Amino acid sequence: MEEKEKVRSGRNRTIVLTEEDKKRLKQKLVRVMGSPVKPENDRGCKPENNMDCELGHSMEYEQGNGMGCGPENGQVGEPESDSRCKSDNDTSQFDFLDKTINSDLLNALPYLPDEFADLIIIDPPYNLTKNFAGKVFNERKDSAYEEYLESWFPQVCRKLKPHGSLYMCGDWKCTAALQRVIEKELTVLNRITWQREKGRGAKANWKNGMEDIWFAVKTPEDYYFDLDAVKIKRRVIAPYREGGKGGKPKDWEESENGNFRLTCPSNFWDDISVPFWSMPENTDHPTQKPEKLYAKLILASSKPGDIIFDPFLGSGTSSVVAKKLGRHWCGIELSEEYAMLAEKRLEIADSDKAIQGYSDGVFWERNTAGMQKK
Repeated sequence: MEEKEKVRSGRNRTIVLTEEDKKRLKQKLVRVMGSPVKPENDRGCKPENNMDCELGHSMEYEQGNGMGCGPENGQVGEPESDSRCKSDNDTSQFDFLDKTINSDLLNALPYLPDEFADLIIIDPPYNLTKNFAGKVFNERKDSAYEEYLESWFPQVCRKLKPHGSLYMCGDWKCTAALQRVIEKELTVLNRITWQREKGRGAKANWKNGMEDIWFAVKTPEDYYFDLDAVKIKRRVIAPYREGGKGGKPKDWEESENGNFRLTCPSNFWDDISVPFWSMPENTDHPTQKPEKLYAKLILASSKPGDIIFDPFLGSGTSSVVAKKLGRHWCGIELSEEYAMLAEKRLEIADSDKAIQGYSDGVFWERNTAGMQKK
């Protein structure tokens, strides 16, 4: 039975995919099946742009690519025989910039050049049983989860430029494993903890209201960090003045909307709202990260025109925020549904550059929407 399109009503602004969306957005996805390797057969397959013939349905290739490599009924699949049509190792022609790659991570990584990304943001599956659009990630022993991280993290790090930065998300249960795995490849500089209010309370435990983001670099002596780009505008509770009453404001400014001070950010963030149904960025992805959260990472650790890479793209938050802030992006996502959601959000970002909680070049604390310049 064909799945019915979800109907939203009232103030529900959750982004959904219509059947028309799916037909259009599939054409934008880059798909990779298998890894680029040297040719080992003489079947006469001549992939264009040095790409493996298993790369189906991309911007350049239609489903059923007409190259004799076996997809049937318009479906991308394995070649018809064990003798594969393959390209050489040159992946320089692979068009990855500003693209969503719909593929398994380990299949896609070999196509991406080493040291191409200025900033990598990783939001991997936490060590929880979670259903991602029909693909279930199962909770496992701590040691097995750490092995899972080690199966792909070193390869991801090879994509980071020598002076680049990496952020990796986790919760209380998996954060120790994240630290151990990261420290084998990079230098950890900090751990950000952010407050997330969304979620049910626990019956026999403390409610999990926090998550971590590990901040690491390849070269601790030389990396980019723009502190001024991520300052927070907070209301002044005790407005001290130089020389007492009637004097000039001390480290704060007066405005029609109240008294505010720009403050330097710490590694504890309590100004983040998790996407919910009335927010225009919301999707049905179960672990979607807020645009404001990623905007802080991108503004602090990249410059306009830099490349942001996300190996677990989900519904596309990192790519969308990169686009809104004038950066390039590249994301890998296994689920076709989420990859298409990412592309739909990227289309919306053509006309809507707003990031909730960020305006006038600064981040604002919660409950100040009426005071922000639009």
